[in-house]
Amino acid sequence: MGLLSKKDAKLITDPLADNNPITIQVLGICSALAITAELKASVVMAISVLFVMGVGNVVISLMRNIIPSKIRIIVQLIVVASLVIIVDLVLKAFAYELSKTLSVFVGLIITNCIIMGRFEAFALANGTWRSFLDGIGNALGYGVILIIVGFFRELFGSGTLFGIPVLGDPIAKTGLYATGYENNGFMIMPPMALIVVGIIIWVQRSRNKALIED
Repeated sequence: MGLLSKKDAKLITDPLADNNPITIQVLGICSALAITAELKASVVMAISVLFVMGVGNVVISLMRNIIPSKIRIIVQLIVVASLVIIVDLVLKAFAYELSKTLSVFVGLIITNCIIMGRFEAFALANGTWRSFLDGIGNALGYGVILIIVGFFRELFGSGTLFGIPVLGDPIAKTGLYATGYENNGFMIMPPMALIVVGIIIWVQRSRNKALIED
């Protein structure tokens, strides 16, 4: 038998595809619009949410039997806020320039409806192992969309990936720019993130007709 049962494995695989928190549940759209103009920022945000959701789900699961029902939302906010503070301090210590780019958006992880939703809907009712898998799965589903959107926005908007030119030099007109290609400035504007997400949703629903019926 593998490390994960079929039921447990679905906690990770479902959010990556047919139950993706962004494209299917339409949650966490704000960060997908705001920070995906650069691939590096998208990757860091994805990793940050992965840490917060994975650890947060475990903490809430461990405390689920001692949290008074009337203050459970407050407790959940305290847990996620503490984890976000850790993420913010690590970014400031090891990636200060990037931490300034993400700035307020790291703080907004606290109110990310994906995280609060998984705390409320899953971690409060399940054991630590399954809660951990659920957190990791939903964070990966969220992160994959951010990275895809960030990849295309930076590539076509700036001609770079992780800040490294990949299409040539637009000033010296080398590489693809020698053919007359120009960067599409619209790609790095927030509305384009919504369009890219919309295209991903269209592709996903074209692959699975059941999602259209839902």
